[in-house]
Amino acid sequence: MTMHLISVIGSSPGVGKSTLCRAVAQWLTSVGASVDHFEEADILTRSAFRPVAEEFASETAAVQPATLIECTRAYVAESLAAGKDYLVTDALLPFIPSLVAWGHDEGTLVQVMEDLSRAAELAQVTVVYVHDNPEAALRRAVEREGDAWEDWYVRKLADSPGTRAVHDLSSAAAHLRFEAALTCRLLAQTPWHVLNVNVGTLNAQEAYAYTQCHLMDVLELSGRPST
Repeated sequence: MTMHLISVIGSSPGVGKSTLCRAVAQWLTSVGASVDHFEEADILTRSAFRPVAEEFASETAAVQPATLIECTRAYVAESLAAGKDYLVTDALLPFIPSLVAWGHDEGTLVQVMEDLSRAAELAQVTVVYVHDNPEAALRRAVEREGDAWEDWYVRKLADSPGTRAVHDLSSAAAHLRFEAALTCRLLAQTPWHVLNVNVGTLNAQEAYAYTQCHLMDVLELSGRPST
């Protein structure tokens, strides 16, 4: 059986990617599969990504693309050796928001996507891209997390080399719109299957049902979707 890597990524905070990622991992576990649910914060604690954590803790807080690529290769190989059927990852591949924030240009990112594709070639990769209007998504994030989160998010972007033009939520939304277009261009150049989930008109349950239905085809799973 082919090992599948399902990477759930979002165009913005507030789109519900972590909720969707968790639901997909629980569903696949419920059908008896061996699933690794890789949560967003796990990149700083997993052994395969220890070099990433070490570089992130450095003075620049930036990680080299080569490090991300080699750690991805190690994670896929480690998971295959452990007999995993599915790797369901939250905001892992293909690292675009972080690479943009660290100041890498599109030409560099094209090469990174090619290298990541080779690094993950032992798995069949599906990217679930959860997206919405960035203004609406950011409003939801602020409502959920509070005003302190808004200040932290804007400051985080403003302090990074590739996103220094951000100074408020409006400019953050403009950056996210640019980043979404870049993400779509880059993903189109990979051999990966990309499932677009527009949550502008879907609630969390509807987004999950849509995703599950399409993943059943991609993963060639039989039976009826769960509710």
